[in-house]
Amino acid sequence: MRRAITITSALVLATSLTACGAGQNAASRNITQVTDGVEVTITENGSKIKILNMLIVATETGDAVLVGTIINQGAETDQLLGVAVGGNQATLTGENLLKQNAPIRFEGDSANAKAVFFGVAPVAGRHVKLSLGFARAGLVTAEVIIRDKRDDYKNITSGTVNASPDSQLPE
Repeated sequence: MRRAITITSALVLATSLTACGAGQNAASRNITQVTDGVEVTITENGSKIKILNMLIVATETGDAVLVGTIINQGAETDQLLGVAVGGNQATLTGENLLKQNAPIRFEGDSANAKAVFFGVAPVAGRHVKLSLGFARAGLVTAEVIIRDKRDDYKNITSGTVNASPDSQLPE
């Protein structure tokens, strides 16, 4: 009898220790971000813009390159006017119009835009406040991580062409 009580007690204790006490609202169950990148939804001024997987990559040239995707799910076209970290404005090239469900992708095989902060000497591992300005949606700020240039980000460049040590400027 004593052995049966011990086994039953052990089973009850094991079950209660492994069960999730918070149930359907457990903090670990509600985590949805699966990348280093930040995700933000903007619903200001009738907008419906999603910013996905936004982060910055530090390059070996001392530049910082924006990585991520912006999607306008609203019916009205918006425009990305600028990207900044502190007082540093990124140089934007490529697509900046946000038409409905036509994403702007910074970096990667299907990239159609580029945002580079030249000569800012970014430090991998730090978080910075990234500001994105839109014509309709206004200004949004998010804290993003600076990643080093390896793994998924090893092929990211600032787009600058470095002269080789043997090259000479024309006279």
